[in-house]
Amino acid sequence: MDNNATTGGKCPVMHGGATSTGMSNMEWWPAALNLDILHQHDIKTNPMGGGFSYREEVKKLDVAALKKDMHALMTDSQDWWPADWGHYGGLMIRMAWHSAGTYRIADGRGGGGKGNQRFAPINSWPDNVSLDKARRLLWPIKKKYGNKVSWADLIILAGTVAYESMGLPSFGFSFGREDIWHPQKDTYWGAEKEWLAPSDERYGDVDKPETMENPLAAVQMGLIYVNPEGVNGKPDPLKTAEQVRMTFARMAMDDEETVALTAGGHTVGKCHGNGDAEALGPEPEAADLEEQGFGWKNPNGSGKGRDTVTSGIEGAWTTYPTKFDMGYFDLLFGYEWELKKSPAGANQWEPVNIREEDKPVDVEDMTTRLNPIMTDADMAMKMDPKYRAICEKFMADPAYFRDTFARAWFKLTHRDLGPKSRYIGPEVPAEDLIWQDPVPAGNRDYDVGAVKTKIADSGLSIGEMVSTAWDSARTFRGSDMRGGANGARIRLAPQKDWAGNEPERLARVLPIYEKIAADTGASVADVIVLAGNLGVEQAARAAGVNINVPFAPGRGDASDEMTDAASFEPLEPLADGFRNWQKKDYVVKPEEMLLDRAQLMGLTAPEMTALVGGMRVLGTNHGGSQHGVFTDRMGVLSNDFFVNLTDMAYTWKPTGNNLYEIRDRKTGAVKWTASRVDLVFGSNSILRAYAEVYAQDDSREKFVQDFVATWTKVMNADRFDLV
Repeated sequence: MDNNATTGGKCPVMHGGATSTGMSNMEWWPAALNLDILHQHDIKTNPMGGGFSYREEVKKLDVAALKKDMHALMTDSQDWWPADWGHYGGLMIRMAWHSAGTYRIADGRGGGGKGNQRFAPINSWPDNVSLDKARRLLWPIKKKYGNKVSWADLIILAGTVAYESMGLPSFGFSFGREDIWHPQKDTYWGAEKEWLAPSDERYGDVDKPETMENPLAAVQMGLIYVNPEGVNGKPDPLKTAEQVRMTFARMAMDDEETVALTAGGHTVGKCHGNGDAEALGPEPEAADLEEQGFGWKNPNGSGKGRDTVTSGIEGAWTTYPTKFDMGYFDLLFGYEWELKKSPAGANQWEPVNIREEDKPVDVEDMTTRLNPIMTDADMAMKMDPKYRAICEKFMADPAYFRDTFARAWFKLTHRDLGPKSRYIGPEVPAEDLIWQDPVPAGNRDYDVGAVKTKIADSGLSIGEMVSTAWDSARTFRGSDMRGGANGARIRLAPQKDWAGNEPERLARVLPIYEKIAADTGASVADVIVLAGNLGVEQAARAAGVNINVPFAPGRGDASDEMTDAASFEPLEPLADGFRNWQKKDYVVKPEEMLLDRAQLMGLTAPEMTALVGGMRVLGTNHGGSQHGVFTDRMGVLSNDFFVNLTDMAYTWKPTGNNLYEIRDRKTGAVKWTASRVDLVFGSNSILRAYAEVYAQDDSREKFVQDFVATWTKVMNADRFDLV
C-alpha cells in the first residue's frame, strides 16, 4: 500500500475534472478546434431519460391552478427575502426580463427559451444580483407541479403573472420551453476577462454604437442591456440613447418597442443600492457550500428589504411601484431632474422640488416617503428627440401605451420560442404576428411520385437540385427556431439575392419548381426539398446503394406580406463550409465558422462530417469550385472524400490564404485543391477518427445511410408538426 494515499502525501482524486494534471486540452492547445459545442447537451446530462417529452407533459398542466398559485405568491412575502411593499412583482419581472433579454438577432442565441439563467455565467452576472432569490421563491411552485412545467416556462410566466397582478392584462402566453441541464457553451458573451470591463473593449469606437462587435448586444460583460449610470458609467443621456437604440435593435426591437419596454418595465418595482456594493459576498458560482446556491451575501444592515443592494442605484421610478399605470411618464416629464449619488455611490437622477405626495413610500415603512429616481437610460427617453416623441404619443393615449407594451413584452418573452406552430397552452394569442415568421399550411394531398417524375424530367443536375434544397434549409437556427425550408423564402427578398445562394442558379431553378408546383398542387417548398432528395437518391444509386430518402409533404409557401425582410438579414450565411464557401476572409477561421453553422443547425460532429463528405462528391460547391472535391466521379454519393483525404499517397501544401494543394508523393503532380474546412477532417484528431470510419472499405453503405439520415434531419429541422 502507498502510505502517502492515507497521509496526504498524494491526493487520491483527480483535480480539475479534465486531466490528471488539472489542465484541459483547450488550455494546453488553445488554438485547437473545440468540438464541445456540438455535444454540449448530451443525453447523459439529462435526468429525465430518453422517453420524456416536455412538450407532451406540459399539455397535462392545470394552467389555471398554476396561475392561481403564482398570483398568490406575488403577495406572500417571505421573511427570508421580504417583498418590496409586500409584492414580488418587480423582482419577478426583472427575473423574466433578464432571462429573455439575453436574446440577440445576430445568431438567435440567448433568450429565455432554455432556462439558462440557472447556470453560469448568467446566474452570476453582476446585472443578475438577487435573481437567485427570485428563482428560489419559485421553487415551492416548481416542486408542486414538477415535470409538467419547466424552469424556462416558469421563469417567463412569473413575469407575465406579475404584470397581471399589477393591473396589466397580458397579450398572451405560450408554454413549450424545454430546460437544459448544464451551462451552454455555444454562446459568445464577449472577450473581456473581467465583469463590467469598459465597453470600449467591444466597440470599434464607443462613440459609434454600430461598431459594437457582432453578435453581441449588451454594452458590457455581465450586463443585459446598457449601463444604467451611462456609457462606461458616465452620465450622458443623449450618448446613452444611442447605445440603447443599438442594443435594443440587436435584440429585435424598434424605437417604439424600446420606449414601451423601458417605460413599462420601469413603471413597477425599484432599484436597490442602499448600502456598500463593494461589501457584497461572492456571486453564486464562487460562494461557499453553505450558501446553497445563493450569492452576493449582503452584510449591510439586515441585508434585505430596504438594505438590499443590487445595481447600486437606489429608489423607485414611480409613485405607486406595485401598480401598472402612467406614473413613469407623469414623473419623468412632470419634473426637472438632477444628477445625484445613491447611498452605494452610483450615479442616478432625482427630481427637483418634487411634491411630497408624488414620492413613493419606503418598501418597509409606509409612513416614510423617498425620492423617486431615473437612470441615464430613462433620461434618454426624455432627451432624445425620437424617444421623446414616442413618449408623448403614449402619454396622449394610455390605452395605446398599454397595448404596445403588452405586445412588446410578449415579443420579448417569446422571440426565441419559434413559430406559432410551437406554441402550447390556453393563452396562445389567435393573432399571427409578423415576427413569428408565419407560413400557411401546405397541401399534403398530392401525388408525390408524379412530382418526382416531373423533377427527374426537368433536366436539372444533381448539384443544382441538392444545392437549392440545401440553401433553402440551411438557414434554420435551433437557437431561436427561425429559418429552414418551410415557407420557401429562398424565393423572396432578401434570400433570393444572397451571394451564398447563387442568385443566377436560383433564377434558373426556381421557375422550373414553381411550374411543377402549379401543375401538381404541391408547394414550392415541398418541390425544393423533394428535388434535393431525388438528387441524393440518384447519387446513391450511382454508388451502388438503393435508398429512399424519407419525405413528408405539407410545407407551405410564405409570401412577401408574411415576411419581415429586414429581420431575415441576420440569417444570411457569411460562410458555408458544407458548400466550401466564404463571402470574404474573416478573422475567425473557416473551420470555426463551419462549427458555428453546424451547431445552429443542431448537428453532431459525426453528422457534420458525413454531410461535408457527401456534399463535396455531389458537386455542390459554391460557384462550381473544385476545392475538396476529392473524387473523379462527381455526382456519385461515394466515400471518396474520406478515402483520398486519409490516403498517405498524397502530401498537403499551403498555396495561399485558405488554399492548399494535394500532390502525389511520387510525381509531385497536383491531384486536388482544398480549403481549411476540407483538411480539418484529416488534421483534427476527433474529426479524423470519424473520417477514418467513413474511409473504410466496409463503410461505403454506412456512409450513404448516415448521409441520408443527416440530410433528412436538416430538411425537416423546421417541421415542428412532425415532432
